[in-house]
Amino acid sequence: MTTVTTTATATVPLPVLSAGVRVPLADGGDAEYAALDYAASAPALRQVWDDIAAYAPYYGSVHRGAGHLSQLSTRLFEESRETVARFLGCRPGDSVVFTRSTTDSLNLLAAVTPAGTRVFVFETEHHAALLPWRGHDVTYLAAPRSPEEAVRTAEDALRSAPAGPKLLCVTGASNVTGELWPVRELAAAAHRHGARIVLDAAQLAPHRAVDIARLDVDWVAFSGHKLYAPFGSGVLAGRADWLGSAEPYLAGGGASRAVSRRTDGGLDVEWAPDESRHEAGSPNVIGAYAIASACRALTTAGFDQLAAHEDHLLTRLRTGLAELPAVRPLSLFGPDAARVPVVSFTVSGWDSAEFARALSERYGIGVRSGLFCAHPLVRTLLGDDTADCDGGPQAIRASFGAGTPTSHIDRLLAATAELTHP
Repeated sequence: MTTVTTTATATVPLPVLSAGVRVPLADGGDAEYAALDYAASAPALRQVWDDIAAYAPYYGSVHRGAGHLSQLSTRLFEESRETVARFLGCRPGDSVVFTRSTTDSLNLLAAVTPAGTRVFVFETEHHAALLPWRGHDVTYLAAPRSPEEAVRTAEDALRSAPAGPKLLCVTGASNVTGELWPVRELAAAAHRHGARIVLDAAQLAPHRAVDIARLDVDWVAFSGHKLYAPFGSGVLAGRADWLGSAEPYLAGGGASRAVSRRTDGGLDVEWAPDESRHEAGSPNVIGAYAIASACRALTTAGFDQLAAHEDHLLTRLRTGLAELPAVRPLSLFGPDAARVPVVSFTVSGWDSAEFARALSERYGIGVRSGLFCAHPLVRTLLGDDTADCDGGPQAIRASFGAGTPTSHIDRLLAATAELTHP
């Protein structure tokens, strides 16, 4: 493992653990690491780490023991559930289930979706939202080129669908372009036609307030590791009826309320009536507490302040990239669309993977290259159906957030200018 050192860095709205970390460069020197891959995994907030460190000596298995540490951990775990419910603006009766990730959350919802439900999902989704529905009657909607077209496309598909249960799956913010989707309008369209809607908020929740009641969505899914809490936990929150009437996503301890032998040698099982039904095994109390800590920190900082900081950096980056002739930004809805701080682009004359490697090795800048687990979308944006992750056409993605100082954006712009004008 490479040894790293840390130094002080610029003030940001919410300090992160990676601030000041120095990494080796190919020339033998080193540089302060510019973490610009938040869309993959955001660094842990300093506050999250401090909260976990304070709790760690008291860690115990939840819902399992009468001992003090188990009781304390159980209380903390359930209080974390309440904190997340407040953060998401959950309605009375909504459930908050702790999962492993957004992917796990959406696979859980797919597992409890009633048989015969018709599912509608845009081809522009991250694979976490695109793939879980394959065992259902699923319709993949073509990539829209504006928020208004997205609503029309969804409405037309839902209107023409036969009677019966329906579910629309949408993203809140693209993990490729950062563009915001018209969630409230899509929810209204879904409900007009008797459909439910699930929101993939993995890229939205770290940057904008997500209010289930205001958005009028049925479920929200997100990951801790996008929300400055990279400790292996996620959330599925929303309506309790499908969750409470289905078989557990995973069978085991905690999911069952009572198990007994039948006279024929089989087992009778009474499943837990609450969120525990889908939290089999020993829950990740550290991960749940980390998410709750991040929710508190983001709420205290205020999304208006966070968005102002991020919008300033986003404008700086997009303006700087626009001045470089070799750079081609990728966009679905156009340059004026509202967005969170995720920017994907290509560089003329460069293989994207090689460009990302050069940023890392020469400048200590961490970005991502590839198709970003959204292959149909990136192929559409590149205009190339042959794009793949094994040497074909790809893109470069820079993403950032509350812990990003201006100097890291400026370093990326200077490096990109130097690499495209050697």
